Amino acid sequence: MVKTLIKSVRDAKIYAILTPIFMLGEAFTEVMLPSIMQNLIDEGINKGDMQSVVKYGAILLISTLVAMFFGITAGVTASRASSRFAKNLRTDMYSNIQNFTFSSIDRFSPASLVTRLTTDVTRVQMAFQMIIRITFRAPAMLVFAFIFSFRTSPKLSITFIYAIPFLAVVLILIIKKAFPIFDKTFKTYDDLNECVEENVRGIRVVKSFVQEEHEISKFQKISDKIFTLFMKAERTVAFNAPAMQLSVYACILVISWVGAHAIVESGNAEPGLTFGGLTALFTYTTQILMSLMMLSMIFVMLTMSKASADRVAEVLREGCDITDGERNLTELKDGTIEFKNVCFKYSDTAENNALDHISVRINSGETVGIIGGTGSSKSTFVQMIPRLYDVTEGEVTVGGENVRDYNLEALRNNVAMVLQKNTLFSGTIYENIRWGDENATDEDVQRVCRLACADEFIQKFPDKYETYIEQGGSNVSGGQKQRLCIARALLKHPKILILDDSTSAVDTHTDAMIRKSFREEIPDTTKIIIAQRVSSVSDADKIIVLDNGRIAEMGTHDELYERGGIYREIYDQQTRGADEDE
Repeated sequence: MVKTLIKSVRDAKIYAILTPIFMLGEAFTEVMLPSIMQNLIDEGINKGDMQSVVKYGAILLISTLVAMFFGITAGVTASRASSRFAKNLRTDMYSNIQNFTFSSIDRFSPASLVTRLTTDVTRVQMAFQMIIRITFRAPAMLVFAFIFSFRTSPKLSITFIYAIPFLAVVLILIIKKAFPIFDKTFKTYDDLNECVEENVRGIRVVKSFVQEEHEISKFQKISDKIFTLFMKAERTVAFNAPAMQLSVYACILVISWVGAHAIVESGNAEPGLTFGGLTALFTYTTQILMSLMMLSMIFVMLTMSKASADRVAEVLREGCDITDGERNLTELKDGTIEFKNVCFKYSDTAENNALDHISVRINSGETVGIIGGTGSSKSTFVQMIPRLYDVTEGEVTVGGENVRDYNLEALRNNVAMVLQKNTLFSGTIYENIRWGDENATDEDVQRVCRLACADEFIQKFPDKYETYIEQGGSNVSGGQKQRLCIARALLKHPKILILDDSTSAVDTHTDAMIRKSFREEIPDTTKIIIAQRVSSVSDADKIIVLDNGRIAEMGTHDELYERGGIYREIYDQQTRGADEDE
């Protein structure tokens, strides 16, 4: 996990190196202060030597200013290092998410990715800042203070050796109990984000069913769960402070008792303990035990952040198992597609294949309809063509070459796919359509919109093609959104066009007009149309009927109807339903 995260330090490296150096300077200077104070008391105040008072007072002031300089500089460099580290982490995570395959996307929910990019990265940032500051300062302070205290009084310095094991045991018990709770808490944040995202996306449905109270209650339950877990974890962590205070006050009592007797016995003279030495020991006691407290805080913070760091590293480690082929072909000869005994399953643990021994050839320029019941793997079938998934067995060829041999960008640029879930982005209609080709002219955009029968409703908007589309296309209807997505795909000038149930929200007349324009304007493009309506595929050159991941029937409309199988049953049901409606 550390090796994965450390790669994102990059331009923060110089600040991450400077911070510990400044922290060491601050720690050493601060440990010098009690020694200077000891000399001020013993050499100046006790002896009534004002020259020594002024001398050691000036040294004390200068040392304090130097310590303050080191501390402020370390704070600045630590902030810059952690901020840049967090920026790099988010950039690296977001870049890697863009390279996720569909199988990777299946493993990470959108809510989980949002949590990892925001809350988890923030926790890692705080931990990183603490590591480069306190992780170096606390041990250095501990070592320096112990050396100076031992030099002042070896006998009393042994007191600290008894306090350290006690604190170590308390800390280990706290970490062992708190970490599982924090881990569970951060996973619950995913549920919270998912609840909010789902509610915001479906707010119209919530209001139409008057389910506001239900949604509030659902959110409250998750929020209460996070509160309960955090309270439980914080109660455990809270034992850290009392244990530290107990150790500090116990050490001070021991040093006060033994030190006072030592001063009385020696008469405040060498070689016994002096008033200045006792004062310095009190300060060293505070410094040593506060260093231990800071170390314990680091362990607690790292315990809280480890879960977040693991989740961030998980996204960064997620590799892309679909890469450019060894031959790296960049040219597709034509839109011929062939499935050769193809099998596919979504995971190694899946019992059944989603696609089971599929063999079919689609010639370039053909229009192929795919129909079948819900869950018959229609979408899975077409996702093999642009390698959104890789087949488990067999092979898929496009233009006579195995899809695994192509350069991915070249393959997907020649296979335009309009997915089941149509997505538009915030921006004008021109900007949305130009996702298909950023260099397309206005005339090119308008041409493909006419092909997709989108121009007719665009012209009715006051701003026409400059009309602003809200995020997700919320200000256009489902049918309008589908037509804009089809236009966007056409602008790629693909050799293969796949419509995955992409005309379900348009009326049958518009659907027929779109198919007519395809036949007339892009006859050389291979067109694959997945549809629920038989009328959307009845004029196709070839119709494939899928059932449970297998090809149940294949042929033209007339051939399939004559056979009297699944296709005819679907056709009769839809025709009868249409007649009854009429």
